[in-house]
Amino acid sequence: MTRIVFAGGGTGGHLYPGIAVARALVRARPSIEPFFVGAQRGIEREVLPGTGFPHVLLDLHPLYRTAVWNNWKTAAGAFSAWRRIGELVRQDRPALIVGTGGYAAGIMLAYGVVHRIPIVQQAGDSAPGITARAFSRWSREIYLNFPEAAAALTAHHSGSLIDTGAPIEPPPSPMPDRRSARERWNLPAAGGHVLLIYGGSQGSLAINRVVAEWIDRGLPPGLFLIWGTGRATYDQFKQCEGPSVRVRDYLSPIADAYAAADFALARAGAMTTAELFAWRIPPILVPLPTAAADHQTTNAVTLERAGAAIHIPQVQLTVERLDGTVRRLLENPAELQRLTEGAATRARARAADDIARRILALLDAL
Repeated sequence: MTRIVFAGGGTGGHLYPGIAVARALVRARPSIEPFFVGAQRGIEREVLPGTGFPHVLLDLHPLYRTAVWNNWKTAAGAFSAWRRIGELVRQDRPALIVGTGGYAAGIMLAYGVVHRIPIVQQAGDSAPGITARAFSRWSREIYLNFPEAAAALTAHHSGSLIDTGAPIEPPPSPMPDRRSARERWNLPAAGGHVLLIYGGSQGSLAINRVVAEWIDRGLPPGLFLIWGTGRATYDQFKQCEGPSVRVRDYLSPIADAYAAADFALARAGAMTTAELFAWRIPPILVPLPTAAADHQTTNAVTLERAGAAIHIPQVQLTVERLDGTVRRLLENPAELQRLTEGAATRARARAADDIARRILALLDAL
């Protein structure tokens, strides 16, 4: 067996890409053994046990930018993690380390550099984080979700910064029939437009409040909503269900919603936008303003400039702004079509398989 360590986490955007690539690697070469290194305080503690992949969770902490006095936790956690990683490597030295971003990746990547274990990275956002930038010069290859991210990274060699897109679970081929998908939601099979609304797995109270008021005031004619509120706030908004509105606490499987949607209102995380583009769904993006280094705003601005999305800052998200934006798209089919085509140009539905092939080629050349 050939062990490959995947290091990253804290958030889903830094964990799920690694899982997608790991599964693609095992499909392509069953002798590959993915092993995950993450943080005890990250989402990985909930997700990794259900994947079947061996893993270890370490006492890792981010840099505390505003509460700097807490950075002793970061230093102490890094020291203990370094020792634990050393034990793991002595037991079974990996052939390669794949960093997928976030504070959970940094120590493992540093250990690889010091001990001459080859490293690669998957960079999710248009503005790469501290970890991606710090280790770019040592990374044999960096797989970019946003090609614009290359400007902020130092290439290990010519051709090491590769535009692959984000590794996601791809849509089925051929795509599901939209008429049938609408009928599964008990919506008209033809006519009108379906807007998908969701604020990530936890939902977004800021988005939900505006949407609820919008429904109360009156939606544009011919518009239907599929709305994932998030479980924490579902009870506040479930009464908004009506003839043209479907309200759910959690969209699972979300593919059923993607298949029925014409456009979306969503946050601007890298994985969210990658999935929407893979399904050819143009989004109205409302970035999470508290995201690290405000990277979601950078994502949204980048995608709007590329003609693949519309950006509305959260502080500007009002019923009037949302209603006006949606009505403009409904009344100008050519603009909605241009956005749909822009979304399609950013689609990289087979990114996980492409990255897996590159990793295997790199392993064979070592």
